[in-house]
Amino acid sequence: APVTDVQFGPMRLHQDQLQVLLVFAEEDDQSNGFRWACDKAGFRCNIARTPQSALECFLDKHHDIIIIDHRHSRYFDAEALCRSIRTTKASENTVIICVVQRHTDREESSILPLISAGFTRRYVENSSRMACYNELIQLEFGQVQAQFKLRACNSLFTALEKSQEAIEITSEDHVIQYVNPAFETMMGYQIGELIEKELTEVPINEKKADFLDTINSCIKIGKEWQGMYYAKKKNGDSIQQNVKILPVIGQGGKIRHYVSISRLCNDNNKVEKTCECIQAESQTDTQTCRHKDMRKGSLDVRSTTSRGSDGSSQRRRSSMARVHSMTIEAPITKVINIINAAQESSPMPVAEALDRALEILRTTELYSPQLGTKDEDPHTSDLVGGLMTDGLRRLSGNEYILSAKQTHQVAGSLSSPISLNDIPPRITQAMENEEQWDFDIFELEAATHKRPLVYLGLKIFARFGICEFLNCSESTLRSWLQVIEANYHSSNSYHNSTHSADVLHATAYFLSKERVKQTLDPIDEVAALIAATVHDVDHPGRTNSFLCNAGSELAILYNDTAVLESHHAALAFQLTTRDGKCNIFKNMERNEYRTLRQVIIDMVLATEMTKHFEHVNKFVNSINKPLAALEENGNNGDGESIKTVLRSPENRILIKRMLIKCADISNPCRPREQCIEWAGRISEEYFAQTDEERRQGLPVVMPVFDRNTCSIPKSQLSFIDYFIIDMFDAWDAFADLPNLMEHLNNNIKYWKGLDGRNLRVLRPPP
Repeated sequence: APVTDVQFGPMRLHQDQLQVLLVFAEEDDQSNGFRWACDKAGFRCNIARTPQSALECFLDKHHDIIIIDHRHSRYFDAEALCRSIRTTKASENTVIICVVQRHTDREESSILPLISAGFTRRYVENSSRMACYNELIQLEFGQVQAQFKLRACNSLFTALEKSQEAIEITSEDHVIQYVNPAFETMMGYQIGELIEKELTEVPINEKKADFLDTINSCIKIGKEWQGMYYAKKKNGDSIQQNVKILPVIGQGGKIRHYVSISRLCNDNNKVEKTCECIQAESQTDTQTCRHKDMRKGSLDVRSTTSRGSDGSSQRRRSSMARVHSMTIEAPITKVINIINAAQESSPMPVAEALDRALEILRTTELYSPQLGTKDEDPHTSDLVGGLMTDGLRRLSGNEYILSAKQTHQVAGSLSSPISLNDIPPRITQAMENEEQWDFDIFELEAATHKRPLVYLGLKIFARFGICEFLNCSESTLRSWLQVIEANYHSSNSYHNSTHSADVLHATAYFLSKERVKQTLDPIDEVAALIAATVHDVDHPGRTNSFLCNAGSELAILYNDTAVLESHHAALAFQLTTRDGKCNIFKNMERNEYRTLRQVIIDMVLATEMTKHFEHVNKFVNSINKPLAALEENGNNGDGESIKTVLRSPENRILIKRMLIKCADISNPCRPREQCIEWAGRISEEYFAQTDEERRQGLPVVMPVFDRNTCSIPKSQLSFIDYFIIDMFDAWDAFADLPNLMEHLNNNIKYWKGLDGRNLRVLRPPP
């Protein structure tokens, strides 16, 4: 098998035989051409026919090059496969090629969607064997070799992390890009306090300005400076350091980084004498700035620091992946250290299993299940993909404009709301049992002519004493509720003010549960009710993925991240504070308002589904399990132990997030008729989105939600199985909600009954 030696600065790297993965649904001249080229080049070659087999093969072999067929979308989604591969740690240095069709009669298309999906480059189909061979050889000596060198950087950063000398790397503009643990220990800072900060701390010296000029006059012309100076630690203490500063030449022959290597001068006479000698040498050579070989007495970091601004973040990620070598231990670091220690005395099978566990722990998506762990159900994959991603980031000429240019309803443009005492009898009757879980929100919707939020809000807010807490009048609260409701879209089948009122009702119900009342303060209750009221204000009836794919103004404004949730929170405060007539916060003390505002924002953002599993898992591990342990140990009556778990600030945040999340998607736990109605409404909204995506030529985020073919029972079962069951099991264990769990079980049986009869509709035929 051919092997290659690669020179990387002073390092000589040994590169094994390259491995290539071909992903082609069917054998054709193009796949045969690449297969022949692999044999001729001496590369190992594997072939996969499906995305699942491709991913499994890659995770097993860790190929250097992957070539994916993007010519026939009917077989599989090449961009989705590429994104799946890129989510794995193993793909960090993999070169992924996209084979595209040759079009002679069409204008050249943009390559940006392919780049966004994670492809390294594209290959316009050409089944000529020599063309395939030339492509592989260019890749070997181009991108593959470059990625091979980048992998070698990990060993360099391991050396930096373990070095006893304090090392600091800055940009050409003296912005800190890296410090090692020894530097953190010496100076008393944590790395997060330093990264991307400018070097403003100048050495404390009698001739401070002259001294700094002396250093700069050396390093700015590419020469090393070595000497001794005094620096301030974080706590203000002054320390004496023996310092070496090395300029690093990069792109364009210019200085791109500076590397500072420091050693503390302590009370050891030998070290002091060394420092004095170096200092004297430095002072005598100030004018000439002796040019020294940068490799002598220091680590050659040219190759790891001269890749431009993007390089520093990439290097930091490589370094942070080795969290077990850090001196500042986060809980996950301690877990990894424990596993590493256990490996040393473990038999080989156990050590290998621990290796796999470590790989999982070092990924960033610790809480999100891998699609494919459940049955390969398109309803599940489409639903989860649509709710838990921000779209394909595909650039489009079509722009979906909403909200940013809309004129929102304000207090002055609305008719005067009625008083709580003047509510019509039919509406009063519809709200009689609003404290019960079986309260019928649709009856209130009909009685109020689709304005349930104002009326239900007035009653619930009065029951919880919100006006008294906020020190605002009932008329201000009425105006606020009316403004908020007016900015929900009644044209949406699901995300309208009835959904908001439903979530408000669920939130109030959960707040009345004994365990929740033990946990939360009055300000938390106020924040929860306000957050529930505003959590979907101005929702356009489309998902985040749709807005990102459409290039909407909101997606651009919020950088494709939690687009809608960010908009709901921001708009709620804009609508509230722009007019004194509806500003329910206007009489609050500043600090209390800031606290309330932060809790409201955090709760609204918690309704975003991409972090669903993170919120649920943190709740289970930080609250459910400790409480269960106390009960198992016979400490059920130990109020202090339970209070410690419930009342810590971190756990209260988790409880509030879980509360609004459960309230937001509690439809499957409602009585059957309400559950069915909500299922029909959300399905209609997803159908409308699919229709619009096809009209506008946008990526179809959830293809299964086609109004002509979709099985609503299957989609409901998928949603319940993936999102609802685990979350409500955890919430029930905390808040004690047997009635909700009974409804949930009954509704699961109902949907399974319809699905078992192959019915795709909401209700069985008469």
